[in-house]
Amino acid sequence: MTDTFTLAHLSDPHLPPLPAARLRDLAGKRALGYINWIRNRHKYHRREVLDALVADMQAQRPDHIAVTGDLVNLALEAEFTPAQAWLESIGTPQQVTVVPGNHDAYVRATRHHFGGTFEKYLKGDAEVDGPRFPFLRRRGPLALIGVSSAVPTLPLMATGRLGRAQLDALERQLAQLRPEEMFRVLLVHHPLNATSRMKRLTDSKALRAVLKRHGVELVLHGHDHIHSTMWIEGADHQIPAVGVPSASALAHRHYPAAAYNLFSIARDGDRWRCVQTVRAIDADFKVKQIKQATLL
Repeated sequence: MTDTFTLAHLSDPHLPPLPAARLRDLAGKRALGYINWIRNRHKYHRREVLDALVADMQAQRPDHIAVTGDLVNLALEAEFTPAQAWLESIGTPQQVTVVPGNHDAYVRATRHHFGGTFEKYLKGDAEVDGPRFPFLRRRGPLALIGVSSAVPTLPLMATGRLGRAQLDALERQLAQLRPEEMFRVLLVHHPLNATSRMKRLTDSKALRAVLKRHGVELVLHGHDHIHSTMWIEGADHQIPAVGVPSASALAHRHYPAAAYNLFSIARDGDRWRCVQTVRAIDADFKVKQIKQATLL
């Protein structure tokens, strides 16, 4: 067996606290989101939870970190600078890869701020001018493929979409990667099999068709704020698609407390081995291992 590469995954930090908002910024969808934050979300998205989770993750010394979106809440201009400082505190662009979530593109007015602010964290290795989706980053034995499902939506909607151009580019990229002996990880914010009409990836069927033709070894996503493992049909094996709770959340209603995943990846003869370790925060703000599972 070859040396083990450890990939950490966290998602949906919804970085608290929300900065003061100007009245002119709170039109349309943002007004509803702001009211929801003031009445509810600020109670369970807590900075001390996020900081404790990140400190524990860094203590595990992963080889790379993936963050699958929703760094901000309402995509206010004032949210992006603190989010940038937080991400830089986690690691450099060589150490961390990011894709956007629906809250990062909450409204059309600031939908492009994420790409500009976090450009170095979502730029492919071969790109010289700005982020493009899908992007490809090689880290050790991993081929990290990032796609964007982040699109502005109507109030009360949180759907995502890749679009035909991105799907076609992903198909070409996966076809080129397939002959190589790389552990391919697809990073996307929305899950591939959501049942909620208001929160689903609207072209998930088309994405799953691409994966069935070409395959990857692992899909990582966020959005649902829960622990989940789905199995997607691949080219020659079932693909685990793994979601994780919000990285800043206290347990509330049916949502579990903040957690992150570690994936230990190694080549074992002619196949890959991948072991998932789940670490979550408890009521005393201590982070502990709660599960371990062999995925491949």
